[in-house]
Amino acid sequence: MAKTIDFYFDVGSPASYLAWTQLANLTDATGAEISWKPMLLGGVFKATGNSSPAVIPTKSRYNRMDMYRFASHYNVPFNFNPYFPVNTLYLMRGVVAYLGTAQFDRYLEAIFNGMWVEERNLGDSKVVAEVLANAGFDPNDTLAQCEDPAVKARLKQLTEEAVELGVFGAPTFFVGDEMFFGQDRLEQLKRYLLSN
Repeated sequence: MAKTIDFYFDVGSPASYLAWTQLANLTDATGAEISWKPMLLGGVFKATGNSSPAVIPTKSRYNRMDMYRFASHYNVPFNFNPYFPVNTLYLMRGVVAYLGTAQFDRYLEAIFNGMWVEERNLGDSKVVAEVLANAGFDPNDTLAQCEDPAVKARLKQLTEEAVELGVFGAPTFFVGDEMFFGQDRLEQLKRYLLSN
C-alpha cells in the first residue's frame, strides 16, 4: 500500500510553489501519493502567533534570495511577486472548490504560475478573472463556487485541522504523524519515505 503525504499549502507562499514543482519527482521516486490539504496561511499565522518572513526586512531579503537559489537548484521558473503578500482567501477557496475534480491540477497550475512565474497581481479580482479565463475557466463560475457555504466551511475546517496538527507555516508535510516543514525539507521527506 502506497504511503500518503499530506501536503498543507497556500498558493500565496513562494515556498509552497517551489514544493509543488517538486511533488511529481517526489512521488515518482517514492511511490507515495499526495493528499492535498489547502489551508489559509493567514488563518494559521493568526492562530499560532506566527507571521510571514515578509514583515521582518532582513529575513525577507534573505528568504527572497533563498527562494531564487532553490528555484535554480530545481531548475524551475520563479519570479518573486511584486504584489506579495497577497490575500489568498478567494484563491484558496478556489483550490477547495476544485479539489478532487478533473480541473484541480489546471486550476492550481494557473494560480501558482500566475503568482510565482508571471508576477500577476492576484489580489485584484479582474486579474484573477483574466488568469482563469486564459486557463480555460469561466471566472464567474469559479467565483460562484468560492461563495458556496460548503467550500467556505471546508477551507476553514482544513485550516483548523492544520493548526491542531501543529502546522505554523507553509508548506508543511505529514507522513502519518511525522511532520516536515518547508520546501527545503523535501530531501529529508524523501529519505524518510524510502526508509520506512
